[in-house]
Amino acid sequence: MAWTWRFEKSDGTEVRPAVQPEEFTTQGDAESWIGEHWKDLRDGGADQVLLSEDSTAIYGPMSLHAPE
Repeated sequence: MAWTWRFEKSDGTEVRPAVQPEEFTTQGDAESWIGEHWKDLRDGGADQVLLSEDSTAIYGPMSLHAPE
């Protein structure tokens, strides 16, 4: 099993992340990583992320911006 993040603009267009992620072996590891790097990812041009396990979408899009 591999847990991966997809990085997108607010319109759903995929973007290259400012911080290169790894493949994670657990959901917790993937979520911890996003918790550590979300500001750099947002500042690098990603607006939202989606988490997948192998090819199955788990959740998202999840905004990297604070609620207004």
